[in-house]
Amino acid sequence: MAFGLIVIGDEILSGKRQDKHFAKVRELLAARGLKLAWVQYLGDERPRLIEALRRSFATDDVVFSCGGIGATPDDHTRQAAAAALGVPLVLHDSARDLIATHMAEINQPLTAERLRMGELPQDSALIPNPYNRIPGFSLNRHHFVPGFPVMAWPMIEWVLDTHYRALFGVGAQAERGMIVRGLNEGTLTPLMEAVELAFPEVHVYSLPRIDPEQRFRYEIDLGVKGPAETLAAAFTRLREGVLALGGEISDQAANQDASAT
Repeated sequence: MAFGLIVIGDEILSGKRQDKHFAKVRELLAARGLKLAWVQYLGDERPRLIEALRRSFATDDVVFSCGGIGATPDDHTRQAAAAALGVPLVLHDSARDLIATHMAEINQPLTAERLRMGELPQDSALIPNPYNRIPGFSLNRHHFVPGFPVMAWPMIEWVLDTHYRALFGVGAQAERGMIVRGLNEGTLTPLMEAVELAFPEVHVYSLPRIDPEQRFRYEIDLGVKGPAETLAAAFTRLREGVLALGGEISDQAANQDASAT
């Protein structure tokens, strides 16, 4: 079961606001021994939202969607989710009560426009909003929350701790890396492929660092990710291969274990 993230809003794509959800959701998942498999950014365009949600609803992924669940003309997420599943929007009774309570608390009238925030795809379950009571909603392993971090992040934590606790730590992976000098990626590629062939559960990564003042001087952040029980052997094989090719290794980096992700 993979975890995905959809961030919705023209303001993100235009640069008017900087996305903070990606880093935070990755952090929330990592704290529970889980990881983010993919992220997608979409504007406030209903046809494109419908198509993206149709694709993700067709998978077994757990998806968090941030943004666009309000009631203004540029909010399309509730409608897009309903259209993607072919179900109607209905006024959720409990959502209506929560919206009414919040309006009373801030001494505002309960208007038809405000009640639209409670019109959710049929059979949705509510996600409590600790900030202002106006809920998000869950449907088919998809969890829709507002775009405001002060609301979205505690709501996502609630979903994880309430619905996915059994997955915490399942399939957790570790990472170990080193800094390699004197070799380029082309030279290292056969070694990387051999390590992945010998350890099928391990993924080898390579991140070159190029010195802008010395055009052909390379440093490569080279390492392995995978189950903790096979990581040490895979890393040893990779390290020995680098040395056999004549590469130089930063001992400090080679001895550093990254935290589990």
